[in-house]
Amino acid sequence: MFDRNKNKSTGTPITDRDSADTSASAPSHSNVRNVAMIGPSIIIKGEVTGDEDILIEGRVEGVIHLNDNQVSIGKSGDVSANILARVIKIDGAVAGDICAAEKVLISKSGNVSGNIVAPRVMLEDGAIFKGSIDMDPAAIAPADASITSQQPANSAATHATSPGLDLKSV
Repeated sequence: MFDRNKNKSTGTPITDRDSADTSASAPSHSNVRNVAMIGPSIIIKGEVTGDEDILIEGRVEGVIHLNDNQVSIGKSGDVSANILARVIKIDGAVAGDICAAEKVLISKSGNVSGNIVAPRVMLEDGAIFKGSIDMDPAAIAPADASITSQQPANSAATHATSPGLDLKSV
C-alpha cells in the first residue's frame, strides 16, 4: 500500500524545505479572515474601526464601524455603542442602534436595546429585544450614515422610533 523504501532508494532524507514545496496547494492567506478579540477585562471608550472581524468579550462604549466585517458580541460582552457591520452576532448585551448590510443574529443569551436595520434578522427563542426592526434593504444606505454620527440609543426612547413600523400590529 505505502512504499516505505521510496526515500531509501534515493538516499536523500525528507527535510522541512521539501515539505514546504508541497504547501503550494494549501489555501492562500487571503481567504483566511483575521479575528481581533477584545477580552473580558478590556474597556474601550471611543470609535472602533478596522478591516477585520472582531469578537467582543469586554466593554465597548462609543461607535463600532466595521462595514465589511463581522462583529460578534460574546456572552460576557457589554456594548453601549452604535454598530455598523456586514454581519452582527449578539450573545451578550448591546445598548445602541445596529445596522448590518447582511444580517443580525441575536442568540437566546442576547440582550439588545436599540433599533435594528438589516435585510435579515434572527431572534432566537429567549432573546431579549427592545426597539424597532427595519428589514428594508433600501433603508440601509441612508441609515448607516446616521447611525455612526449619533450617540448610542437611549433604551427608554428606542421602542417606537422607526416611522412606518407599528409594533402593536405585530
